[in-house]
Amino acid sequence: MMNELRLGVNIDHVATVRNARGGAVPDPVRAAKMAEEAGADGITAHLREDRRHIADADIEALMDALTVPLNFEMAATAEMQEIALRHKPHAVCIVPEKREERTTEGGLEVAREENSLAHYIAPLRDAGCRVSIFIAADQAQIEAASRIGAEVIELHTGAYCDAHAEGHFDLRDLELAKLTEMAAFANSLGLEVHAGHGLTYGCVSPVAALSQVKELNIGHFLIGESIFRGLPDAIGEMRRIMDEARA
Repeated sequence: MMNELRLGVNIDHVATVRNARGGAVPDPVRAAKMAEEAGADGITAHLREDRRHIADADIEALMDALTVPLNFEMAATAEMQEIALRHKPHAVCIVPEKREERTTEGGLEVAREENSLAHYIAPLRDAGCRVSIFIAADQAQIEAASRIGAEVIELHTGAYCDAHAEGHFDLRDLELAKLTEMAAFANSLGLEVHAGHGLTYGCVSPVAALSQVKELNIGHFLIGESIFRGLPDAIGEMRRIMDEARA
């Protein structure tokens, strides 16, 4: 299907639960395989500098176990570049990272760091990794991402999702309008457009309906929902809502 919308499932917070107690359970690799079997088109894992959830051994195990693509989220550090070049995942997504943040709070500042980021991603592209940049729905950032040689951008949907959750519907609609406009703009530059952060059953449909968006990456909500309905069913319901919105 030319207009198919892919679903990437982020399994970071299975590792968060494991690390809360220590030991080996629940196993994020098992969750990734279940997600794959339930229809996920890819798996996302963010290896943070502080290793607060995903660990190095998880990346190695995911690379060995998965038959769908692995999207390796990482900060633009020398350590993470070395790890990515060693494993050569299908995709690397460059994200901002601060130790004090609970989760990724916004998009990467590309326009101010254009030269350094261009040099940073060049070896990753040369190694065959598809490079994605996680950014706000902002024209200057999108233009910079295009200039540095990124193939993909992932639009940060957090502000849109937060406004929806808090009942600020005028603000939600403004954020959706920005996502809509910037998805079309990025597409016009030849960038593949993904979106993610904070998406739920209740707010995913308008984003899934954007024809320029080719992939949604969803994690925390699906892992939380799986506590109540099981991971395959949680993913299946998201897949159903996405497909209906795209249709």
